[in-house]
Amino acid sequence: MGRKILHLDAFSGAAGNMFVAALLDLGLSRQALVQGLAPLDLEFKLVVRKVERSGFAARYVDVKVPGRRDRKRAEARAHAGGRKGHSHGHAHSHGRRYSEIRRLIERASLAPAVKARALAIFEALGRAEAKVHGVPVEDVHFHEVGAVDAIVDVTAAAIGLEELDIGRVTCSPIGIGHGTVESDHGRLPLPAPATLELLSGMPTVPADVEWETLTPTGAAILRTVVEAFGPLPAMTVERIGYGAGKDREGPLPNVLRAVLGSGQAFRGDRIVCMETNLDDLVPEHFDYLMERLFDAGALDVALQHLQMKKNRPGFLVRVLARPVDRDVLARILFAESTAIGLRMAEWDRIVLERETVRLKTPMGTLRVKRIRDPEGGIECSPEYEDCKRIAKKTGLPLREVIRRAMEQAREELGR
Repeated sequence: MGRKILHLDAFSGAAGNMFVAALLDLGLSRQALVQGLAPLDLEFKLVVRKVERSGFAARYVDVKVPGRRDRKRAEARAHAGGRKGHSHGHAHSHGRRYSEIRRLIERASLAPAVKARALAIFEALGRAEAKVHGVPVEDVHFHEVGAVDAIVDVTAAAIGLEELDIGRVTCSPIGIGHGTVESDHGRLPLPAPATLELLSGMPTVPADVEWETLTPTGAAILRTVVEAFGPLPAMTVERIGYGAGKDREGPLPNVLRAVLGSGQAFRGDRIVCMETNLDDLVPEHFDYLMERLFDAGALDVALQHLQMKKNRPGFLVRVLARPVDRDVLARILFAESTAIGLRMAEWDRIVLERETVRLKTPMGTLRVKRIRDPEGGIECSPEYEDCKRIAKKTGLPLREVIRRAMEQAREELGR
């Protein structure tokens, strides 16, 4: 049997503490969570309480840090990536550099999958902030994100997904509030700049509320862990949990609803197949065509030799993609090849459950695809481009880089 499926209803957005609270409401053990967070070696107290939001019973998570003023007074002075205030109740009194946060998590004796996911979430945050401020990611200084409670939220999210044995996360379109927020740089529109960077490529809907529904921490978690956006997927619903944000007046309760269920180790979706036969394609140009197609979202690109009419040699170019990317990829095929027409058909597809994690090795950091078969076994496949990059940098043979990466991945991720 495959791992669990988690579906999120983000009609009121999301924050780090809302995500963790929803997992706790689904049955995540508070004791197991606290024990899992202990290797961070940070001073904090995890406070979990039951609350009500517009008639819904929910859980609320607060991270108490010694020496911090009470929550309300701290919120009035909090910095959220330079912003004052935080709609989901995260107050932050100090900051840390991205490089500090990364070292803190890397040194912690966390489970490999937990560590990889927590690092990936903070990397997403770092890159978003770096782009907004025009600085190298290593030099990014986090205010809200770097505070102890945000580090705890991110790591707790990664721990909760492992503890609940969640293999796939899906999410509804994200509810986004409107209005402005005061910052050290003046008044800024919502979503805040870093949040908007993280939202790139993710579907949103208006939440019809004049406050910040999605925080940078929440956006980074969703961007990193959510595999697909859409309605509730095919699953057997087992439990439902609610993670609360601050108590707000609005058309919907300020909660993140989480649905936990079971399904198969494989899942289904729909793809479009695009084909064209060419008898005048210059073979050396195919590399560039393939690169352009993958950059635009193609799932797979293949070239097959053909014997065409009048006994001319030719090629079949086949592109597999998500239906939403069809027109963009068609324009590239027409522009970068000699095609004057395309055949298209939509196919049903089933795929094994998989995720991509970052693995830190003595040779360097690389991405590994972690695949679960229908019987629950794990197979790890290092990313070829990352292995090639490391081989060039270290001088090791490519096959040796792949072998070492496979052995370490199987030992650390093969469970």
